[in-house]
Amino acid sequence: MTPPIPRVPARICVAGCGYWGKNLVRNFHQLGRLAGLFDVDAKRTEAFAAQYSGVKAYPTFEQVLADPEIHAVAIATPAELHASMAIAALQAGKDVFVEKPLALTADDGRAMVEASRRHGRLLVVGHLLIHHPAIKAIQQLLRSGELGRLEYVYSNRLSMGKIRREENALWSFAPHDISIILRLTGQMPIEVTAVGGTYLQPNIADVTVSNLLFEKGIRAHIFVSWLHPYKEQRLVIIGSKKMVVFEDSRPTDKLMIYDKEIALKDGQFEAVPHKGTPVPFPADEPLSSECRHFAECVETHTESLTPGEDGIRVLEVLEACQRSLSLNGQPVRCHSTVQPLAAFL
Repeated sequence: MTPPIPRVPARICVAGCGYWGKNLVRNFHQLGRLAGLFDVDAKRTEAFAAQYSGVKAYPTFEQVLADPEIHAVAIATPAELHASMAIAALQAGKDVFVEKPLALTADDGRAMVEASRRHGRLLVVGHLLIHHPAIKAIQQLLRSGELGRLEYVYSNRLSMGKIRREENALWSFAPHDISIILRLTGQMPIEVTAVGGTYLQPNIADVTVSNLLFEKGIRAHIFVSWLHPYKEQRLVIIGSKKMVVFEDSRPTDKLMIYDKEIALKDGQFEAVPHKGTPVPFPADEPLSSECRHFAECVETHTESLTPGEDGIRVLEVLEACQRSLSLNGQPVRCHSTVQPLAAFL
């Protein structure tokens, strides 16, 4: 039997209070929904509990799951623990939010979604940039037809660190970009290729470039690296009419739109320069929006913008890119085992 919908406000426990989890702790507390904390490091759990009065510190994850006062769990532990912890929480009748990537294999992701369906609970993946107001503005530009037909997308996500041991740069950085590109195109790629370089640790790529081919000739590429002299987060969308650039690392004018004017002079194509026009968007904090959205979904038991199926599709693309990477850039066919992406646009 499906457990009853929890009372408002949702009581959420954050599992994993480290590098990213601490941000979830802060945001859920600001929203008045933080009820519990758990971390494998007991001292860290107690330190956070001391910061947030009235929030219970749990010594084990099993005690979190056994507490009927906890309605939902937000998991921000290392990725290799996501599947086992999420499935256990779903079986215990908790709604679950899981930081990206949803899991380390698409098979694990599918098992997580199956558990959420079987137990009638929500499974939400933390694809943060879907909640970014600039991404929402880009979606609106595409829907309105202002950009014309989508032709090409590229994304750079570069920085100096944070260097991981349990996953390569593709799996660490690219989930954000893949989730956005799948959302903008409304489809899975037909084929992917990926190449990369391993410089610091054996068999862990520090730099990768992935190319995605979609139906109707739409293409995308994703360049990620944690060995880059400066931080760059740039998304470029080329339409048949106009182009738009989102640079989240810029202090101002993060979203710019450009005319795409090509003149034919003396039999030669010539691009007409355009300085670009800033596109305004709300100053909403994406993580705050994401946490609020999850809490509201728990309270109303309604589907999320980023359900578990979203995480599976990203994992399927990541796995295809990883296969191509291991084959030195040979093309790999890509398909999805979950319902069509367009249903979530």
